[in-house]
Amino acid sequence: MTKAVALLILWLMAASAFATTIYRTVDAQGNVIFSDNPERGGEAVQLAPLTVVPASAGERRSVVAPRVEGIAPRVPAAPGQPFMPYDTFRIFSPRQGAALPASHAGNLQVALLIEPPLRTDHQVRLLVDGRVSQTALHTSAFMLSNLASGRYELQAELLDARGEIRHRTPPVSLVVERAGPP
Repeated sequence: MTKAVALLILWLMAASAFATTIYRTVDAQGNVIFSDNPERGGEAVQLAPLTVVPASAGERRSVVAPRVEGIAPRVPAAPGQPFMPYDTFRIFSPRQGAALPASHAGNLQVALLIEPPLRTDHQVRLLVDGRVSQTALHTSAFMLSNLASGRYELQAELLDARGEIRHRTPPVSLVVERAGPP
């Protein structure tokens, strides 16, 4: 029994010798960098335990990075796109090609789908035909009022804590139908 306890203590000491603290930093372009070097600065992060499931014979093996607590997995951005800390960032409503009937009097709610939820240090602003229509807010919904009849292109921009644009939604086109003067 004492040999088992001594062996367990030695094993725990050896395991703790190999444990390393991981530090997270963000560079000027918004790229997240993980390091074991505390001299580079950054905050220490806790890694969730890695679940290992053995593959059956003949099954293709792949490596999955451990999930870092409090940090959403990074979805690779399209070439030329800035860093994107969200799995989903798009205009949910209105849908592409929607027609806003005259009965709506040109009033339109624009709803965004943002997953995971918008971070407290991020804001969103709405563009109509490439011009800022709504100032940056910590919200996923905007209201447009009294739009004249015609075709419009909507887009939302994600702003970081410094007010820098980090991402844009794909554009959504819509048509506003308004009754003319009697």
